[in-house]
Amino acid sequence: MAENLIISQSEDKASKYKTLIPQIEALTKGEPDLVANLSNIAAALKQTMNFFWVGFYIVKSNDMPGSQELVLGPFQGPIACTRIALGKGVCGACWKEKKTIIVPNVDEFPGHIACSSDSKSEIVLPAIKNNEVALVLDVDSDSLNDFDKTDELYLTQVMGIIEKMI
Repeated sequence: MAENLIISQSEDKASKYKTLIPQIEALTKGEPDLVANLSNIAAALKQTMNFFWVGFYIVKSNDMPGSQELVLGPFQGPIACTRIALGKGVCGACWKEKKTIIVPNVDEFPGHIACSSDSKSEIVLPAIKNNEVALVLDVDSDSLNDFDKTDELYLTQVMGIIEKMI
């Protein structure tokens, strides 16, 4: 298991991701516990990319029979919303649509859930198991329009690592 991340902060975004992804693979290799791995992945992403908030919401059954919701999992950043319904906010929309969503300005996203008023833009990606969303990765920035196709490309690779764990 890797103990430290080795990434130059002077590199551009794509170079940071290219350096980080093999280190995430090394960090999680041989560790069977999903929560431990998600915790380290959230920390690695926050530390390397200096995101405002990064974390996971896990699809879990709730009190109503046959019903599910997203429940807060491992994260790095300010306190967060604990539960999100299917289709609600960016995370719920990602879950429902089974696709990555990039939001340049969260104030313009219909039904956005404002867990923190400091969040300005967001990217949310699903992890799929048996053709169903098992969890989502939620990344927030305190700057407008902070996410692009570069983030989507490399965070999709991170989700591929996670999908092998679930």
